[in-house]
Amino acid sequence: MRILVAGGTGAIGRPLIAELLAKGHTLIALTRSPENASALRAQGIEPAIADVFDADAVSVAVRRARPEIVIEQLTALPRTYTAESMRAAAPFNHRIRLEGGANVLAAAQAAGVRRYLRQSIAFWGVPGRGLATEDTPLSLDASPAVAADARVVSELEHRLLGNPNIEGIILRYGFFYGPGTWFAPDGDVGRQVRQQQFPIVGSGAGVWSWLHIEDAACATVAAVEQGKPGIYLIADDEPLAVNRWLPAFAQWLKAPAPPQISLADAREAGGEDAIYYGMQMRGASNAKAKRELGFRPRPLEWLVESAVAQAG
Repeated sequence: MRILVAGGTGAIGRPLIAELLAKGHTLIALTRSPENASALRAQGIEPAIADVFDADAVSVAVRRARPEIVIEQLTALPRTYTAESMRAAAPFNHRIRLEGGANVLAAAQAAGVRRYLRQSIAFWGVPGRGLATEDTPLSLDASPAVAADARVVSELEHRLLGNPNIEGIILRYGFFYGPGTWFAPDGDVGRQVRQQQFPIVGSGAGVWSWLHIEDAACATVAAVEQGKPGIYLIADDEPLAVNRWLPAFAQWLKAPAPPQISLADAREAGGEDAIYYGMQMRGASNAKAKRELGFRPRPLEWLVESAVAQAG
């Protein structure tokens, strides 16, 4: 199939492109840089040059590319994972998703694209008992930054799924780990854990859902080839509370045990968002993705190595 990828240079874009090429699909990559065109062609990828904020240019580029399917992975996340860096990045990240994403979707519809996939977030389901499913509402009234991001992705989801002229698929990914992510051994969170700057908040009851970046790529390709319109939660098999995954992560890095701080100290350092991530976040069920996409995620890398070390 002819597939156009918007946002193909990020952490997920690279393994996604590799997986699509390995499956024999014809790829077009949307890029704003003419200098990248030769590099893309060298990989066997057709470049489509346009700035996502230029609606007319995007429309022309998509029409010329003639894709059957569009995969939108537009984000603008910082290299560091701190409250300060995330706050600073949020305005442009929201803009590229809302404005840039709107331009790509409109161009896809005008060009007669039949299927459109876009990324979303698995770990912003309304806090509650058990694992969140595809029917769980997003946390629109959560802590400030979480609520703002949840409102953005909610608008994006409704914009796509409410479009009767295109098959829309939403992929709600868990926390990425693996090469090129914050949670790689050489990533920013790895650095923070080594320096004991990433603490357990309160009892560490917040439940995180994880996803290896290469598993994210495989699930996305499966959704391209056999997914049904709607939402899929894409995460691994074992959502874990912070008080389990963070000590194991530190052990895997051969770092000191993470410190534990009170809710009051966490609130002073990171605001209510620190409380949400540390104590309130809800894990996500991958049952639908496993059932309909044949999704088979790998076990969380550092948990496996931690268990082997303890058994030894």
